[in-house]
Amino acid sequence: MRRGCISLGDVQCDECHQVIPYAERYLVIDAGEGKLKRVCFKCCENEGYIGYKEDKGQPVLTFFQKEYEA
Repeated sequence: MRRGCISLGDVQCDECHQVIPYAERYLVIDAGEGKLKRVCFKCCENEGYIGYKEDKGQPVLTFFQKEYEA
């Protein structure tokens, strides 16, 4: 399962190991067995986890693009 979250400033990206700044968006991915993977916005772009979907005639940025295409 994937969840879009907002950082409180004490979250570290599991891909690039940088601290995700306060109020910046990041993605939490359930990696199984109770383990969570936290991915910053820049790493989400690089991995293809984010994209745009059409909503009310406007493009909207979303972390869940692949789910809408399926």
